[in-house]
Amino acid sequence: MRPSGRKLDELRNVVIEINPMRHAEGSCLIKMGETHVLCSASLEEKTPPFLKNTGLGWVTAEYGMLPRATNSRTKREAAAGKQSGRTQEIQRLIGRSLRACVDRAALGERQIVIDCDVIQADGGTRCASITGGWVALRLAVNRLLAAGAISSDPIIDHVSAVSCGIYAGQPVLDLDYPEDSNAGTDGNFVLTGRGRLVEVQMSAEGSSFSHDDMLSLLALAKTGCADLVAAQKAALGL
Repeated sequence: MRPSGRKLDELRNVVIEINPMRHAEGSCLIKMGETHVLCSASLEEKTPPFLKNTGLGWVTAEYGMLPRATNSRTKREAAAGKQSGRTQEIQRLIGRSLRACVDRAALGERQIVIDCDVIQADGGTRCASITGGWVALRLAVNRLLAAGAISSDPIIDHVSAVSCGIYAGQPVLDLDYPEDSNAGTDGNFVLTGRGRLVEVQMSAEGSSFSHDDMLSLLALAKTGCADLVAAQKAALGL
């Protein structure tokens, strides 16, 4: 029995609210159970220096957690004067994942920055950030298309992400914190809408896992990501 009472292959309740932010070119608030992340997309008519005069655009991400996103206050990283290694790793993952769905030539020489701010954390914050970040990106690109700034849609597919793991000896989908903190194996899966893999992060937390374990978690991830893509489409009215 899972602590939440969910079935082994059941996502937490997913809610995606679009355009909660007035000034961002695209934004959404994604809620996966008790994990809530505010995602925004900002358009910049410039690219990083290494892309100057290449005709290619760029999508990047920044990630952070509010001090009381967890059950005890976490010191702001700005106060410490540097980002933690965890924060840097997560925001690089978000950026890589979202770039996988973008035709950078069609985007043109401009940058879209996705900001993911965790309001409340209960496991799976990086996965929620990727899933919500795609919605914010989609809304920002819609604005470019409506303005005639680009002639073709640079987004080639959906991208979503979900965690899976071995909890109490069984493969489970979409780990919340009680499961994540006690999982024997923990994995994060990033997939496209067509079911192609973008990135897989898996590690044995307590004991090693088998090839069959890995395949069972991948099968759960494919099911979960298909449901998350459906949630993205529903939020956008697609």
